[in-house]
Amino acid sequence: MRLLHTADLHIGKTVNDFSMLEDQKYILEQIKNIALYNEVDGVVIAGDIYDRAIPAGEAVMLLNDFLTELSKKGIAVYLISGNHDSPERISFGENLLANQRVFIGGVYRGKLPVFQAEDKWGTVEIVLLPFVRPAQADARTSEEAVAKLLQGYFEEEKKEKNTKEKKRRVLVTHYFVTDAGREPELSDSETTIHVGGLDNVEASLFKDFDYVALGHIHKPQKIGDKPVYYSGSPLKYSFGEVNQTKSVLLIELTKEGLSGVEPIPLKPLREMRKVKGSLEEIMERVVNDGAGREDYIQAVLTNQEELIDPIGTLRSVYPNIMQIVREEKKEKTSVTAGSFTVGKREPEALFEEFYETVRGEKLADKGKELIEEVVKKLEGGL
Repeated sequence: MRLLHTADLHIGKTVNDFSMLEDQKYILEQIKNIALYNEVDGVVIAGDIYDRAIPAGEAVMLLNDFLTELSKKGIAVYLISGNHDSPERISFGENLLANQRVFIGGVYRGKLPVFQAEDKWGTVEIVLLPFVRPAQADARTSEEAVAKLLQGYFEEEKKEKNTKEKKRRVLVTHYFVTDAGREPELSDSETTIHVGGLDNVEASLFKDFDYVALGHIHKPQKIGDKPVYYSGSPLKYSFGEVNQTKSVLLIELTKEGLSGVEPIPLKPLREMRKVKGSLEEIMERVVNDGAGREDYIQAVLTNQEELIDPIGTLRSVYPNIMQIVREEKKEKTSVTAGSFTVGKREPEALFEEFYETVRGEKLADKGKELIEEVVKKLEGGL
C-alpha cells in the first residue's frame, strides 16, 4: 500500500500582506499529480488544513477542488483538524464525504475514527487523532490526553473477535512530538508557545504503529529512531524556512509493515529567498542575471547611509519583495569614560576616535569638516 503524507497546508494564509492562495493552488495541483504518478492508495493530510478557524470562501473552494479531484481519480483522503482549524468546520459533511472515500477526523466525539484500507496482504488500519486540547479529554497535558485517547483505541481493539492477525497501523495526528525530551526543530512561522512541556507528546506512545504521520511543525524531519515523521508544510511561510527543501513523503507498506519513506521534493510557483548587499549591488545583480524576479524576497541591505524609498526601488525589479531589513553590526562596542585618554588632545581628534570606536569605521572627510565647523562655532561663543 502506498500513501502520500503532507500537512500544514494553511490554506488562505497571508505572509507579509501577500495572499498565498495562488501559490497554494499551484502546490496542491503538484501534490495531486505526484499522487497520480506514484499510484498511491491514499493522501494523508495531518492537520492545519486552513490557516484560521474561520477560513475565507476562496480557501474553502480551493480545498473543495483539491479533494474533488483526488476523489474523481479514486484516491482516498485521510485528513484531520489541527490547532489552526475549527474542528466543527473541518467535520462538516464528514459522513457524506466518507461515501466518496474522503475520511475526516475533525471533532473529537469520545472515540477515534478508524478506517480500513485493503491491499493484497490484507487490512491496514488508519487511525485519525485530531488535535484535541487536554481539557477536552479530561487531561492536564497533551501527552496525558494522547495517552488516554490511544488507550481507548486499543481497548476497543481488544474487544474484536479476530485478534490473531498482525495488524498494520497508521496513525495521523497533529502534536508537538518529542523524543526522550528532545524537541523537533522549529521555524519562525510556527506560532505555538510551549509552556513547561505541557504541549509535549513523547514519541514512545506511538510504538505500536507502523507509521505515524505528523503535522504541526513546518520543517520536514523524523523524530527519533521510530517511524514518526513530520512531513513539514508544502510551502515556505517565513524567511526562516528559506534553506528548507519542502516535500511530501511517499510511504510504502508491505506485508510486514513499513518498507520505505521517500521524500519527494516540491517546486513552488515562487521561491522565498533572501538577497544581501547594498541597494546598488542588489539592483545591478538582478539586472544582470534576471533570475527569480517573481520570487518572494527579503532584502538585507548593507547600506549605512539613509535611503529614500528603498522598497519602492527594489520593487521595480522584484515586484513581490516582502521585506527590507538593515544589516546590524555584529559587535557592539561599549564606550565608557575610561575608553579615552583626553590629555591635551584637540576636540576634533577626540571626536574622530570616539566615532571610530562606536561605528567601527573612520570618519569621512565630509564628517571631519562638519566637526571642525562645529568646534569653531563653539569656541567662538566662549
